[in-house]
Amino acid sequence: MESGMIRPVEQFDVRNPGSPGISQMAEEVTLQPMNLTIAVPVYNEESNLPELYRRLKTVLQGIPGQHQLLFVNDGSSDGTGDILSAMVLCDPQVRAVHFARNFGHQAALSAALDHAEGDAVVLMDGDLQDTPESIPKFVAEHQRGFDVVYAIRTKRNEGWLLRSAYASFYWLISRISDVDLPQGAGDFGLMSARVLRIVRACPERHRYLRGLRRWAGFRQTGIEVERDARYRGESKYNWLKLFRLAADGIFSFSAVPLRAASWMGMLTIVGAAMFTMYATVAHLFFSRSPQGFTALITAITFLAGVQLIFLGVIDEYIGRIYEQVKQRPLYLVDRIECSEDTLQLSPSNGRQTNAERLRTAVPGSVSAALVVAGTGASHSG
Repeated sequence: MESGMIRPVEQFDVRNPGSPGISQMAEEVTLQPMNLTIAVPVYNEESNLPELYRRLKTVLQGIPGQHQLLFVNDGSSDGTGDILSAMVLCDPQVRAVHFARNFGHQAALSAALDHAEGDAVVLMDGDLQDTPESIPKFVAEHQRGFDVVYAIRTKRNEGWLLRSAYASFYWLISRISDVDLPQGAGDFGLMSARVLRIVRACPERHRYLRGLRRWAGFRQTGIEVERDARYRGESKYNWLKLFRLAADGIFSFSAVPLRAASWMGMLTIVGAAMFTMYATVAHLFFSRSPQGFTALITAITFLAGVQLIFLGVIDEYIGRIYEQVKQRPLYLVDRIECSEDTLQLSPSNGRQTNAERLRTAVPGSVSAALVVAGTGASHSG
């Protein structure tokens, strides 16, 4: 097959030795060498990290070039930090950014973009709902000339209520947003270096990264990907966090909620004018005045509720302005671990090499568990 001639790549399961593997992928697709960063925000994912790492390393063996695995630890309270430190010790391609505390998923994604290097970056979650085996498809489309390749979730392994909520949100935002946001597209996807630079430069504090990615433009395409269930553990996104993310998407990319207040005001004025004309005609020509104390109270209560709702909408926009003008950092980094040094943002007396620090800081059981899982043996690139 000529270099650059790309055919679709079938998914394969590295957990099943009998499934299609790297050698079969090589027969189906020829990828040009490139430097790729896989950026993964994690929060209390100690039970998923070894399997995630193993599958990522297996997939990257089929992509020529020098690659980096970048993990952002969003203030985890379990053993996630220790496992990441052990990974850094075992594999020079792993880099770990540790937050000073939990700042949230979108902040962790932003930190991953800020620290990513190479020709392109792939963003994905650490719970294995985003399948690593889809990454070669993203790379293939990127090498066909697309700057953004995103996953379109064709099947979600969640409850019907959550699926309905997602579908309703995508339907709503696709109709009121200033940009054409594709339905079913999440954060899982690939961005080229020039799109990455544009997204980095966006100053928003309340970020909706999949919207910023679409807003950046350039050539974009979607690939249908079936979203798996979580490998282990429970989702960190509860209904409140999902509602906040939806609000960030709507208020960041649409002014329709503000305009709706004006539309409602105009309708109210028209309705009041029509009722005034009716009351005047009834009094002058039929010698009667409209009755209805209950109707009057209902109308007053309804309009008061409408006013409070739209005050709340205005408050959402003003609150985001208030948060933005304070210019606080989107996140704070405790330390950055890489193969050579651990970078400290606070002053320290002397610098300790990463290997020396990890030998004393990482529990032996964690390193042993990673080696048993096969995480310390393979190096792609």
